[in-house]
Formats: sequence, C-alpha cells, structure tokens
Amino acid sequence: MKTKWSVGELLATSTAYWRACTLQAAVKIGVFSTIHSRRLRLDDIASEINADARGTEFLLDALAAMGLLKKTAGIYSNSEEALEYLCSTSPKYIGHIILHHHHILDGWAQLHDAVKLGHPVDMRSHGEDVERESFLMGMFNLAMGIAPRLSSEIDLKGRRHLLDLGGGPGTYAIHFCLANPHLTAVVYDRPTTEPFARRTLNGFNLTDRVTFIGGDFSSDPISGGPYDVAWLSHILHSLGQEECQTLINKTVAALQPGGLLLIHEFILDNAKDGPEFPALFSLNMLIHNHNGRSYSEAELHNMLTNAGVTDVARHSFQGPNDSAIIYGVV
Repeated sequence: MKTKWSVGELLATSTAYWRACTLQAAVKIGVFSTIHSRRLRLDDIASEINADARGTEFLLDALAAMGLLKKTAGIYSNSEEALEYLCSTSPKYIGHIILHHHHILDGWAQLHDAVKLGHPVDMRSHGEDVERESFLMGMFNLAMGIAPRLSSEIDLKGRRHLLDLGGGPGTYAIHFCLANPHLTAVVYDRPTTEPFARRTLNGFNLTDRVTFIGGDFSSDPISGGPYDVAWLSHILHSLGQEECQTLINKTVAALQPGGLLLIHEFILDNAKDGPEFPALFSLNMLIHNHNGRSYSEAELHNMLTNAGVTDVARHSFQGPNDSAIIYGVV
C-alpha cells in the first residue's frame, strides 16, 4: 500500500537523509566499534576517535535519540543492535554497505541534474580502493543476510557445477555449496575482485570446491564450464536492455542442455510504478550508470525466452527490498 502523504510525511521524507548521514558518520569514524561492549564517557570516546568533544557529543546524543546508543548518567554504551550489526568485529557487521551508501551520497544530492542530463553526474572520489572495498564487502554484507535462507529454498538436487556470474566475494556460491555437498562452483568476476573472494572462501574453508576466474563478462568469454546451473545476482541492473540480452545469451551458451538459469534482481511490477525500492533503485542507477536500471518481471521473462530458456517462472522467494528470482531451463 502506497503512503498517504501528509505534511508530516513529506517533511519526514525530506529530512530522512539526516538520520542516514548520522548513521554513516558514526560508522565511518568508528563510534560503535570504539565503544564495543564498554561503557564510556564523552571525553574518552572523543579522544579515542580523535574528534572534537562538542561535535562528538552532538553525534552521540543523536545516536542515542535514534536508539542506537544508550546514555545513562553521561555514560554511553551500544544498543544490542549496534553491538550486533555495527561493530566491526561482529560476524553480522554491515558497516561496509553503510559506507558504500555514504560514498554514493554525493551523487544522490545531484539527482536533479542527473534527471535533466539523463546520465551520471560527477562525484567526489573517496579513493578507488576504499570505494571498491566498501562496495564488494557491502555486497557480502547484504548477501549474508539472504544467502543462508535462499540456498535452502533453491532446489539444486542433481546439479554439479554452478556459475556465480559477477559473484564478487562469492557469498552465494559459498552458501549454495554449503547447502549442496555434491556441488562445486566458479565465481566469475573482474580480477580486482579476486582478493576479496579469496578472503571469503578462506573464511569458509571452501577453496577446494569454489574457484575464482577473473574476467569481464561483458567482453570476455565465460570460461570454466560447461555448467549445469548459473546464478546471476544483481548483475543485470548495471546493464542496458540489449546488454542484458547479450549476457543472458552468453550465459545460456555456457550451460549444458537442461541447465538451470537463475536471475536474482530488484524486480519492478510490469507497470514499473512499484514496488518502491526497485523504482528508487532505477534512480540510483541513473546517477551512477549510463545504461542500467531495474527491470520488470515481463522484461526479464522476455529476455530469457528470447535466449531460448523454457519453463520460465518466478520463484516464491522474496528478499529484502523486493528482490526476487526468475528462473528457467535451457
């Protein structure tokens, strides 16, 4: 159900970035990780994060008002949620994706220009290596919230060799292999991604079953096959429609007859006016990408059938931010 807009709702939406920037600033300068499981006074926190005491006090009090910190008699501590998700030593840490959101904020502030121009805007750089790490490990953060459940819902019985195309740190390949002991997988992504994939694979002790192949799937052949299942998670939204069709055709060619092709995306309704997150995500792509956008279920269905994929259907899985899966058989 769409929001019934009141003045209060409009103003809350217009200032929503205040909360976002407060959270991003706290993650960037290490507030939650610094406090960790301790109870600290303002001066101690300001000293440890090397920040001005006045600015730190305003930030800490805002975080306490948001419920991310607790403040008792001038002493600050993490909430349970902050300790679990915002401390860098936690296995459930999501700080990388929050930093990625911080890095793209400058582009969103210029959305009006992107709409007028119809293409990405110039943004300040936070450093190529820093931005790459926050993006790739941010994708790991998001996938870790989905992959364990999803891997148990996707039937890969009888499948032996999986292609995780554009798989980044390999989170989905890892969890598909964990859920299917007979399965091996290849993560195919740009060579600059390999160190992050290696780190993740080592952490799960799966280097004997999941391998990494470096390449550009837009221009290079897909090697390492043939495969009997291909997983394309959040890849197509970075491409234009013709590019999507070319990539799906190329993926189909890398699959054995009877192979399963699975596409995981933020999927729009066929009218393209909802759900909200996929619609907003198209704006995100406008700001940062020349051709990419969210696609509707009908558009994805047509791409698959045009590539010769049969039995195309939508899976019952529904992920955060209206991510969904469309699949078919080659």
